[in-house]
Amino acid sequence: MSLYSFGLEPLSCHAWNKDRSQIAVSPNNNVVNIYEKKGKEWVKIHDLTEHSGRITGIDWAPESNRIVTCASDRNAYVWTLKDGVWKPTLVLVRINRAATCVKWSPLENKFALGSGARLISVCYFEKENDWWLSKHIKKTIRSTVLSLDWHPNNILLATGSADFYCRVFSAYIKDIEDKPGPTAWGSKMPFGEVLLEHKDCGGWVHSVSFSPSGDQLAWVSHNSTIAVADAAQGKEVTQVPLDRLPLLSVLYVSPTEMVAAGHDCCPYQYTYKGPGALEFVKKLDIPKQSSKSSMSAMQHFRNLDKRATEEDSNELNTLHQNSITQLCVVSGEKDKVEKYSSVGLDGAMVIWDFKDSDN
Repeated sequence: MSLYSFGLEPLSCHAWNKDRSQIAVSPNNNVVNIYEKKGKEWVKIHDLTEHSGRITGIDWAPESNRIVTCASDRNAYVWTLKDGVWKPTLVLVRINRAATCVKWSPLENKFALGSGARLISVCYFEKENDWWLSKHIKKTIRSTVLSLDWHPNNILLATGSADFYCRVFSAYIKDIEDKPGPTAWGSKMPFGEVLLEHKDCGGWVHSVSFSPSGDQLAWVSHNSTIAVADAAQGKEVTQVPLDRLPLLSVLYVSPTEMVAAGHDCCPYQYTYKGPGALEFVKKLDIPKQSSKSSMSAMQHFRNLDKRATEEDSNELNTLHQNSITQLCVVSGEKDKVEKYSSVGLDGAMVIWDFKDSDN
């Protein structure tokens, strides 16, 4: 594992290019910084500066090499690299509240954008007019959409929102794609069709992740729970309360394993083997060894008085020194992830190695 610091500002989101030689990060402002790996250092090579509000989502399409960004200025841009310069194209997302998250579909022919306008914009490129159009999914969403993930079939879209619901919608756009075949979630898939609506999430749903097959959906909520809905088992939901702070991001790393991280500043591994069998495996952080220094008796009692502890350290014994905001796959396919990255409020990005618990 390796830790890189991009300064003191919190990192709200990040995305990798196809060969993982470049990373796009936003230091909690209205600019996206693109860094390139040169030797052991990350060198800034581009600034994407079109937004006027705080960047809330970045996604980098590996095959078409396009970046999509969204921000609290209610806009989304698709960026393309022409002659060494990133050129923005405005997307007609038609929202009147801040955009909160954005994600390319697996085939990169459309992307989904969540917002505070209680709707999801599914955006696609219309060749006739040479612009990005959007269709809205509004049905039953009662609050801000906080997280999105695409099913491997490029049609279904999972969302988590601040109304304590986790949902799966159909995002089938007949203008640009063939009619989809049936899935474990359902066979009728007109645009906006609700295929799952789970209401007892118990808190804001911070992150959602489909399994590699697309038959399971994991999510994490603000009431410190992790849950999996299993479409192969009649959409049965297994929800497990945690004895730690809420998780903010969850990522499937193999058909049965997932990694989740959040306010505890370190990633945890969970395994799902079937309904009722969602279990904590282990903490994936390696604690720092703090060097004990000799302390005067006065300092000893001063620490006890001020901090209710004998130790004189402000550092956490985890690699990240503040909440982890997002996890991303770095190497390997979704059914066999070898490395994944995390960014946090401490301005650091960590690349972790993943070893499957079955191996």
